[in-house]
Amino acid sequence: MNHHQTYLNRLQKLKINVKTKKRGIHKGLRRSGKFGSSLEFSDFRQYQPGDDVRQIDWNVYGRTQKYYIKRYLDEQDISVAIYFDVSSSMRFIPSKWEMAKTLAASLGYVVLAGEDRLAFMPAGSRSPRPIHRKGAVNSRGVFLEILQLEETEKLDDFSNQLYNTVSKTQQLTIMISDGLEPLERIEALLRKIASLKQEFWFFQVLSREELSPGYEGDVRLIDIETDSGVNISMHPSLLRDYEKRLAEHNKNLEMICRRYGGAYILAADDEPVETLLLHKLPRLGLLK
Repeated sequence: MNHHQTYLNRLQKLKINVKTKKRGIHKGLRRSGKFGSSLEFSDFRQYQPGDDVRQIDWNVYGRTQKYYIKRYLDEQDISVAIYFDVSSSMRFIPSKWEMAKTLAASLGYVVLAGEDRLAFMPAGSRSPRPIHRKGAVNSRGVFLEILQLEETEKLDDFSNQLYNTVSKTQQLTIMISDGLEPLERIEALLRKIASLKQEFWFFQVLSREELSPGYEGDVRLIDIETDSGVNISMHPSLLRDYEKRLAEHNKNLEMICRRYGGAYILAADDEPVETLLLHKLPRLGLLK
């Protein structure tokens, strides 16, 4: 059995843990606990790709020539959006980019393996290619599709684009970004998500190089958004000042996330994603 399959088998045991009472309208694996018996019939809805074909009501098909699914009251799915930062700063360091993609792909797999609904959006792209899927039948394919995601353009910023496109239909919004944009932009985005009564998780993915740079002597720094460069001398005092300012920025980002009721997770690119999902997130109560 290859490493991917072994890893996915472990992920398959996990479930997204949401606290919100705002549920999806479609049948899933989890029980809402507030609508009554799972045998209590509610209504019908049209069949959608990813639904269990065994739930098709053939009597309704015979009358309408359309596929409908029976909806039960207490077995409802949740809708999860994963907004993945594909801006230039995320892609500049290969190890950071690969770690972020693996995290996004893994969370997408957990959502779908739990028979929930996934909306995956590469945010910051001028021509985003969203993925909308439901159900375990799509989990492995989406996992591989996200892993193979590549961007080459100079792209727009993450939070501003997401502010204008964030969906109102999700119970949980997951953001994966380096969080290095101005905090007022990020705060405006999180305030809007909170106003939509959605839970949110903010994963700040940074490289070990960004967290603890080891440069000495003269270096040329390149602005990855404009390709302009400047020569500076990296003295220890400059590095200490950089690390202090980054730590302050990250602390303020965490405070903003908590202010609006969300979860904040800092992830370095040298931390195995498997450890993050199988141990850290369950400890935080985000996965179960």
